[in-house]
Amino acid sequence: MLQQCLNMQDNHKSIFNIAVLVAALGYFVDIYDLLLFSIIRKPSLISLGLTDQMVTMQGESIIMAQMTGLLLGGIIWGVMGDKKGRLSVLFGSILLYSLANIANGFVQTVEQYKLIRFVAGLGLAGELGAGITLVSELVAKEKRGISTSLVAGIGLTGAVVAFIMKEQFEWRVCYFIGGGLGLALLLLRVSVLESRMFAQVSKSGIQKGNFFMLFSNPNRLKRYLLNILIGLPTWFVIGVLVTFSSEFAEKMGITEKVDAGKAIMYAYAAISIGDILIGLISQWLQSRKKALFIYYAITVLFMVLFFTIQWNGSANRMYWICAGLGFGTGFWAIFVTMAAEQFGTNLRATAATTIPNMVRGMLAIFILPLFQFLRTITDYVSAGWICAIVIMLLTIVASFFIEETFGKDLNFIES
Repeated sequence: MLQQCLNMQDNHKSIFNIAVLVAALGYFVDIYDLLLFSIIRKPSLISLGLTDQMVTMQGESIIMAQMTGLLLGGIIWGVMGDKKGRLSVLFGSILLYSLANIANGFVQTVEQYKLIRFVAGLGLAGELGAGITLVSELVAKEKRGISTSLVAGIGLTGAVVAFIMKEQFEWRVCYFIGGGLGLALLLLRVSVLESRMFAQVSKSGIQKGNFFMLFSNPNRLKRYLLNILIGLPTWFVIGVLVTFSSEFAEKMGITEKVDAGKAIMYAYAAISIGDILIGLISQWLQSRKKALFIYYAITVLFMVLFFTIQWNGSANRMYWICAGLGFGTGFWAIFVTMAAEQFGTNLRATAATTIPNMVRGMLAIFILPLFQFLRTITDYVSAGWICAIVIMLLTIVASFFIEETFGKDLNFIES
């Protein structure tokens, strides 16, 4: 029986297998639920009786509640992933956020909305890190980047489906659909095996999932912080430029109505393509870092376009620039893969789960507060481009110092 299981594990070494499929579908539901509020922010809050000004203020507040949940959930699920196993996180996290999204369909007040989005954030935090960790440990190291890019590329189309659902159904129904998709996915998870690397470490008695180990060693702390910083542009672009594209459009003199939900759909359709391509580019260049620098350059280009050619422009131009920004930030898969590759098996799930959620959480604790502060000393658009410069400078400096991990053997531990 043991030999049969090992043979099944060896079959998982191919680029696309059941683990990749399940991780991709899990991330699809994760992204659907994660971006759904940004897509239906205006209609859902207006239906609760908020004015246009309150929609913007309370919308930021609800996003910050969700991102705070992601930040805390990343730590909880990451530790559990190393202590209890990658699969336990995949099951637990999807059950929590699926039930939270069903509950979200029944909210009657803004305070209820904030609380449930916080709980949903806690659940959403575990999906990607555990999935990428599992796939990274099951797929051959030479093809790891392609497999994780497939997970992200397929998964990110969840945002496109969320917009389509928003166009077809009332906002409460959209939440019910997201919760139902998650519960249905639990049935498919049963067919996935646990990582052999994790199973070996579990039997060894080595300390696992100690979150504070990430800070107890200067080298580990450096790796951890650098991994967070290289991912900052993703949630600045989505959390500020794209989510509030309608507000930017109004300040830039665009007279046509800009639908932020449609902007998110354009951005995530392009992110999905970008995430698949970056795996192939990384494979071709035999480098994670070189691929990242290419995508950073694309992101900077479209940031410049966002703040220069949008004035008195059109809604259609805004959507396509958001698509360009999305493509440029389509390095999420490689970014999370690098996080998994940087740390030993006994800390891998902790790192790979907390790092992307730290980046998401930075939207609440750094990016949005910085954007809000800058708006007190300058105008709305200037606050946006100053914030963009700060984010990109931090990211590019960090990317120069981070370790190259292409083809790295993951069968090691942190002591």
